[in-house]
Amino acid sequence: MIAPLQPAYSEAPRWFVCHTRPRCEKKFDKLLEFEGFDRYLPLFTVQRKYEGRVRTSHKPVMPGYVFANIPEDISPRLYQQALLVRSIFVNDQARLLRELEDIRRLVASGLPASLQPIFEKGTRVRVRNGPLMGMIALVENPTSRKGVMIAIDVLRQGLLVAIPPENLDILD
Repeated sequence: MIAPLQPAYSEAPRWFVCHTRPRCEKKFDKLLEFEGFDRYLPLFTVQRKYEGRVRTSHKPVMPGYVFANIPEDISPRLYQQALLVRSIFVNDQARLLRELEDIRRLVASGLPASLQPIFEKGTRVRVRNGPLMGMIALVENPTSRKGVMIAIDVLRQGLLVAIPPENLDILD
């Protein structure tokens, strides 16, 4: 039996954060698996009731992102399937590996978790839904018990409103 050829890469593999097209995380993960690269796609289990039956599915913890350990010179080849938007090289590889291990532990724990942006005071945000949808404001108190406190400038007067963090999008 002939062993499969191992491609010769000019560089050692490095971890990349791969930003995929919407709903293409699992397909991209399979492509990486087929190519023989180390990769990590954190998934959590979701159970929903449809028409009286419980359905179980696996959803990405971080939609749109797959972590891949690939040689830098091979990364352009991953764009051939039109699943990848961009690959982001991570300078601090040790920190990324620690954070990936933390994610693995969190997923393995089975504890409920959701991805939320980290708000800092002064961050510009847009309200995603609700009665204030579309409004742009500044984060005033990101740790309020009632939600993220945002400041709205009206006639040079500030109004503070508590908004749940899942209803806010960070603006650049």
